[in-house]
Amino acid sequence: MSSSPIYLDYNATTPVDVRVLETMLPYFSQHFGNASSRTHSFGWIAEQAITDAREKIAHLINAEAQEIIFTSGSTEAINLALKGVFSAYHLKGKHIITAKTEHKTVLDTCVALKGLGAEITYLDVDREGIIDPESLKKNIRPDTILVAIMLANNETGTIQDIANLSEITHANNSIFFCDTTQAFGKMKVDVQELGIDMCCISAHKIYGPKGAGALFVRRKNPRVTLISQMHGGGHERGLRSGTLNVPGIVGLGSAAEFAANEWWDNAQKLSTWRTKFEWKLTALENVFVNGSIRNRLPNTCNVSIGGIKADTLIAKLPLLAFSTGSACTSALPEPSHVLKAMGLSESEAYSSIRISLGKDSTDDEVLHAANEICNQIEKLRS
Repeated sequence: MSSSPIYLDYNATTPVDVRVLETMLPYFSQHFGNASSRTHSFGWIAEQAITDAREKIAHLINAEAQEIIFTSGSTEAINLALKGVFSAYHLKGKHIITAKTEHKTVLDTCVALKGLGAEITYLDVDREGIIDPESLKKNIRPDTILVAIMLANNETGTIQDIANLSEITHANNSIFFCDTTQAFGKMKVDVQELGIDMCCISAHKIYGPKGAGALFVRRKNPRVTLISQMHGGGHERGLRSGTLNVPGIVGLGSAAEFAANEWWDNAQKLSTWRTKFEWKLTALENVFVNGSIRNRLPNTCNVSIGGIKADTLIAKLPLLAFSTGSACTSALPEPSHVLKAMGLSESEAYSSIRISLGKDSTDDEVLHAANEICNQIEKLRS
């Protein structure tokens, strides 16, 4: 095995697929027009590229092209979805339901909305990170305007029963938002089958460029109304003003298409390697998997290593790129809010690592990484 670094943090970000890059390149130079320039061919070509990407993404999640709003990524999409709904429906109600294990973007946006008068209910999860549908039934109210639950958790990979949760939500005439950032490209995402009213995707999680994403907003059954959170020019049906990032959007469309066509084959491969990795680590004393074993993404492994702080282990293995959890919170000193919500002690949370594999991972790399981590654990414990 070479001394080159091994990347094991694909849930944080992914390299741009060479095929995706090739589709983007012409729109940096040859086709550099502004998609809003309607009076000449440079603008028409850019506009057509946007239209093609919009139709491509809509087809892949079983939506309509008009329901796709381009953003700079999932963070912006989530802010637009949650704040936009609250602005539009606050006279009907101010109650929002989410889960304690949501991504920080959802949780922080809810904190901001609370400052504007929203009432937020945070659902508990079990030891596997799964929400009991009865908990949603118990907490949903006539004034609940929005339920926001992610499809697959970015730290543990745990997958929620979204179809069931959205059905409960719709029976109350509330809107269901789903953060599908980590799920799309790793599993099937069909907004009709799952009953999703709004969801987001981000290009850089699926081998596309950073700075490009999209928000799906349902137009019928139910029709979702949003109030824009960014003004100036009326782009994207007035919901997201700003000059469109044509190369990024082209890359998003291309990456989404490849991901949708290849996710099943990748899932089979990554699930096998992830299982081998876990066998190696859990053979050691006091090492256990966090989250659901049955209902999770095929590429994600979160393990707690008793008696060893994750930061210490990571520092001892500079040629292995893995993490303690979400990249968005890696600079924070406190333990993972996801693991704490699942019932882990502070010590267990601090001793947990996340390994997330990608389509560029190899069997040799995964086994080498497992051996290196196991060896280092034994050294630190000796």
